[in-house]
Amino acid sequence: MKNLFDISGKVIVVTGATGVLAGATARYLAGCGAKVAFLGRNKQKLGEAEKFAAENGLDVLAVECDVLDRGSLEKARDTVVEKWGDVEVLVNGAGGNQPGAVIGPDASFFDLDVSAWSSVLDLNLRGTVLPTLVFCKAFERTKRGCVVNFSSMTAQSAVTRVFGYSNAKAGIDNLTKWLAVEFAKKIGEGVRVNAVAPGFFISSQNRTLLTNPDGSLTERGKDIVKKTPFGRFGDCDEVFGTVHYLCSDAAKFVTGTVIAIDGGFSAFSGV
Repeated sequence: MKNLFDISGKVIVVTGATGVLAGATARYLAGCGAKVAFLGRNKQKLGEAEKFAAENGLDVLAVECDVLDRGSLEKARDTVVEKWGDVEVLVNGAGGNQPGAVIGPDASFFDLDVSAWSSVLDLNLRGTVLPTLVFCKAFERTKRGCVVNFSSMTAQSAVTRVFGYSNAKAGIDNLTKWLAVEFAKKIGEGVRVNAVAPGFFISSQNRTLLTNPDGSLTERGKDIVKKTPFGRFGDCDEVFGTVHYLCSDAAKFVTGTVIAIDGGFSAFSGV
């Protein structure tokens, strides 16, 4: 019987692959035998990905790329296609936040830095739309392909202070559903679009917000853990299985979904 979870040999592009979650996911997918292109702006992290691949005998390309620059994306696509052929899976992992798009505890909505807010929407939303336009055009010809977007728990309910990022990720949820319908109707059932919505994971961007220098939790961190039935933050490897599933033929009748990976955060009312 065919192993529906087998992704070996699949050509997968991961944007934001120099970040924590997307980078770890890209390494995992490569470890499963996929041909994985790591896209990102951090040359050092890309070099580390190449070293990791060489040490483990994995099929990896590390490509410097800016998801907000269509020319850069097209150049990256051509590099991937020249080496491996058509892209089969796009994982849109690029994203992030900026302090100016956060409403501080002593500030209000009216203190918002609109420029920073716009930049956060650009990075997360336009930084998902542009790679999809560039890498998935071939799906019209091949009649097959898969997109996995990175959403967030901040998209589904009001997480205080996190304004711009919440807006952007809410856009990702809508984009995921919209494209799932568009591609299915215009191209066919061979093209799927889904998203994962991680809960709270410690990263370089939020570490000081959630933890103190001694490793203990801040009040903000305590509030999040209290609202999470598992009573802890997530670990990177807890994202891998869901992304793997969505990339594989095991999910061939799954499209337009946003799957929570959150330790029960989205299910709990807090009472």
